[in-house]
Amino acid sequence: MSALQFPVLHPAHGTSRGCVVFLHGGNVANWMWQRQVEDLTDYQVITPDFPGFGARTAESWIGLDHAADEVAELIRTEAEGPVHLVGLSLGAVVALRLLARNPLPVTSAIVSGAAVLGISGVTGAVAGLQLRCWDQPWFWHLQARAFRLPADSYHLYVEHGLSIDSSNARRMLAEVYAGGLPTGLAGYSGRLLALAGSREPRAVIGSLTAIADAAPEGVAATVPGMHHVWNVEDTQLFNEVVRQWINGSMHARLTAVAGSEK
Repeated sequence: MSALQFPVLHPAHGTSRGCVVFLHGGNVANWMWQRQVEDLTDYQVITPDFPGFGARTAESWIGLDHAADEVAELIRTEAEGPVHLVGLSLGAVVALRLLARNPLPVTSAIVSGAAVLGISGVTGAVAGLQLRCWDQPWFWHLQARAFRLPADSYHLYVEHGLSIDSSNARRMLAEVYAGGLPTGLAGYSGRLLALAGSREPRAVIGSLTAIADAAPEGVAATVPGMHHVWNVEDTQLFNEVVRQWINGSMHARLTAVAGSEK
């Protein structure tokens, strides 16, 4: 499989229980959700690529709101049944914009790894250094090891990273690292679960309460022992968390953030 071959639309096998929309992270594309697609066969699954990523690397990154509006239109035209939204990293930030900007019937949402309070200091400085190394293969090999990617994803991650235009990455990272909660989340009436791996940077974990407080049905929790890209670090746990939240409950292995319960 290459970054250009992973489908956007994945029909349910048999009777569908609804639709799950997965939004990918910033250095990857929709192929990062392959293991979720393979597990959630009783749902229709939609895995879009954002402009500038995956099959769309020739396109320009316009902005978070533009990406959110594109996904909203895809949901309007393609989703079947109750819609559940799941975003990780960049995808989590886009998901929050979507929920705030579009009056869609999204029943539940999970956002993981969204640093809405902004990223600065050492972490921000490291990002600047990363952009200088963006076109170097060794940089992507180091990133793959840092994210603890499994062997079957390693080569694809490096190949795709080298295909991303550095100017797109610079514009995207500037928006994400600036942080900020979109206005309008108070109007989202569905269930919202804000997550972060317990081993993620403080800027990410510190954003959880702010996200949960912004939505009427928002709650926040950490995932013990997990890093940023935990959908591949512990696929079984991630899939269980998604299924249980869709069905109305929070997984027992999650640690609720004090003060976020409603």
